[in-house]
Amino acid sequence: MYLNVAEIESAITGLHEAYPEATEIITPPHATHEGRTARLLRVGARRDDGEAPGILLLGGVHAREWVPPDALVSLAADLLEARGSGTGLGYGSWSLTAAQVRKLMEGTDLFFFPCVNPDGRAFSQAASPMWRKNRRPAPAGSGGPSCVGVDLNRNFDFLWNHTAKFAPDADVHTSDRACDPQVYRGPAAASEPETRNVVWVLDNRPGIRWLVDVHSAVPVILHSWGSDQNQTGAPGDNFRNPGLDAVRGRPGDGIGEFIPEGDLRTAVGLAERMSDAVRAVRGADYGVEPAYGLYPTSGTSDDYAYSRHFTDPAAAKVFGYTIECGESFQPAYGEAEHVIREVSAALLALAVHAPPDGDGD
Repeated sequence: MYLNVAEIESAITGLHEAYPEATEIITPPHATHEGRTARLLRVGARRDDGEAPGILLLGGVHAREWVPPDALVSLAADLLEARGSGTGLGYGSWSLTAAQVRKLMEGTDLFFFPCVNPDGRAFSQAASPMWRKNRRPAPAGSGGPSCVGVDLNRNFDFLWNHTAKFAPDADVHTSDRACDPQVYRGPAAASEPETRNVVWVLDNRPGIRWLVDVHSAVPVILHSWGSDQNQTGAPGDNFRNPGLDAVRGRPGDGIGEFIPEGDLRTAVGLAERMSDAVRAVRGADYGVEPAYGLYPTSGTSDDYAYSRHFTDPAAAKVFGYTIECGESFQPAYGEAEHVIREVSAALLALAVHAPPDGDGD
């Protein structure tokens, strides 16, 4: 059975109580529209400086995607149990030795944020299984249940105003209509408490160098950018250039979003490591592509995370990824357990192969 919101929070508490020396509960400051508080569990060695390389793992951003929160809770439990018992950890033919588990947990902080959108998950599980958004109240004067909620993965402050920042025919998969049942971007960038909680974690944990937002169901592993096709030759052609606002997002037009060549190698190389780990579990081929290859997007968590160091020189570089896991939003739980193992292998592959300083090829 899939975990409900209360069970996810109980699992966070239980893991911290069982492994206090290797965990920390982090409580973001913003309550949801329905008054819930969603917490994180940091897994790693106890430190005072907070500067260890970190990986932020997000789940449950989209309410109807029931597997990702369970996958993150399961992986946290597996890691802590393996470290506590001094054993290795494996999924299918992919594995870590006990020494690798110990090295990982002593040198890296993993921030598990299993249920970013608890209001949406509760509503999806209790009332409307295909509900995707959060539960922001409908604007005054609007009608119908579809007018409730914001798509949190269109609400981050990266090219959020798609009507002004993209070509009219770019087919960006977001909407400025509050009653769009799927991809309403919200009334302003980072308008939602759930979005601001993710931003708060990035702001307050400067060691974070990677973000993985786990979704379902395509399956594929995506890396930046999602706004346009990647290009490495024209640094001035980037999301901060207003001259691209009328043309951004069109396929095959010779204009793209700049990414330094070394960053692209790092992004692709780590994504391929994740894909290889997934394949080793039971042969599933997730594949790797830029997020734009799925469809053009704005306001997404992965592009926002990676964009921060371009807009603020003091910000750390954070490589952003999205894992689209499995082939359905709510598979039978026996199948979900297989997908959970695939996600677990992928995330650990990233953790053990990521450059220690977050900035290498």
